[in-house]
Amino acid sequence: MNNESKFWKIVFGSGSVTACNMLRAFVVNKLLAIFLPPSFFACVGQLQNFMTAGQAMSSLAMQNGWVSLTAQNLDDRKKLAGIWRGGFKLTVFAFIFTAVLAVAFCFLAPLETLVPGIHPRLVQAAILFSLPGILAMNIITITSSVMNGLGEYRRWAIIGIASSLLQCIWVAFFLYTGRLGVLSIIATQSIVAGIFAAQVARGAGFHFDVIRTSVLDIRSPWFAFAAMGILPMLLNPIVLTAIRSYVGGEFGWDAAGIWQGVWKISDFFASGFSAVLGVVLLPKVSRSLTKKEFWSMFNPILGKMFGLALVVVTLMFLCRRLVVALMLSDSYAAVADYMPLQLVGDFFRTGGWALGLVLVAHRETVKFLVAEVLSNVYLLVGTILFSKMFEFNGPMIAYASENFLYFVCLFFVVRRLKWNTP
Repeated sequence: MNNESKFWKIVFGSGSVTACNMLRAFVVNKLLAIFLPPSFFACVGQLQNFMTAGQAMSSLAMQNGWVSLTAQNLDDRKKLAGIWRGGFKLTVFAFIFTAVLAVAFCFLAPLETLVPGIHPRLVQAAILFSLPGILAMNIITITSSVMNGLGEYRRWAIIGIASSLLQCIWVAFFLYTGRLGVLSIIATQSIVAGIFAAQVARGAGFHFDVIRTSVLDIRSPWFAFAAMGILPMLLNPIVLTAIRSYVGGEFGWDAAGIWQGVWKISDFFASGFSAVLGVVLLPKVSRSLTKKEFWSMFNPILGKMFGLALVVVTLMFLCRRLVVALMLSDSYAAVADYMPLQLVGDFFRTGGWALGLVLVAHRETVKFLVAEVLSNVYLLVGTILFSKMFEFNGPMIAYASENFLYFVCLFFVVRRLKWNTP
């Protein structure tokens, strides 16, 4: 099979799994949009950001490390088991710390301000319920990442597809029966899927017994990946929470719900392309390459991904009212008016993701973190400044310009990277 055919086979294979993940997100958000008004929808977004931050802290956001380090050590199973043991122990310590912090957050944070309109007791219950949900999300993320690194694409696909279906069934069942509150349903949706993912990964040799019996305990390579993963995963939901609170305070919480709808559609796009890049690109750039070998491999992939992104962005722009009607509800019709600017940002975000993965695989920790911090700060400050000038278009203008600048800056950074051989 030639490289062109192999590339598109991987793209469409990973795309089918991504499509299931996007379908899961679509079903969950569609159900929430039907059952909830825009103001409550924005509050659910706040909880989802809390959970994203919790997962980042409890897993140390090392999913790229699980892929990259597994791919790098495939030929040395003894060392690979030690790598897994080191990553597992760090994750356990991080989860315990996160659980303690979550309990403190329940009783010390101003929940009535962060999640207005919902009784603080209900929010506290949802945060506590989210702990087993976060643990399950970590299991899904780690097992699927290891399957990617091992080249076990069939098992990776099974975990991705089945996890999406199980989460959809969980949310739909409890929303229909009303046996759990909406926030608690969102908090616990990954539990069954996590148990299933662990069983699938066991068949490929990744399970607790292998980790427990390893004579090696290798932790040092994980710290760079943890730093590059946890800061963006913590910073991004914090920035989004701040933006949502600003939009709610400046334009009203119904407007915050509309912005949440715009962002959710953008998230579908981003999750799709980031998942494909994680399978197509990350294992390749994790290997030792010369500068010439890297650019001869990377440039065609970047060009193809931009071409694919252009097609998807164009279709979403032309069908944006239909997209809003399908993914949200009639209450969110105004979302279509603000999608074009957001789609510009989504297009350039594809290139930024690709270049960012190169920095991650090469453990360029400082460069990556500086880029992530500056881009998130720009997004927040830009939202405030552009909102003063362009009113409710401000957040979308900030997002579009932030992703364009991120791509351009990272392109020059990657071109200046040092390589083992000229």
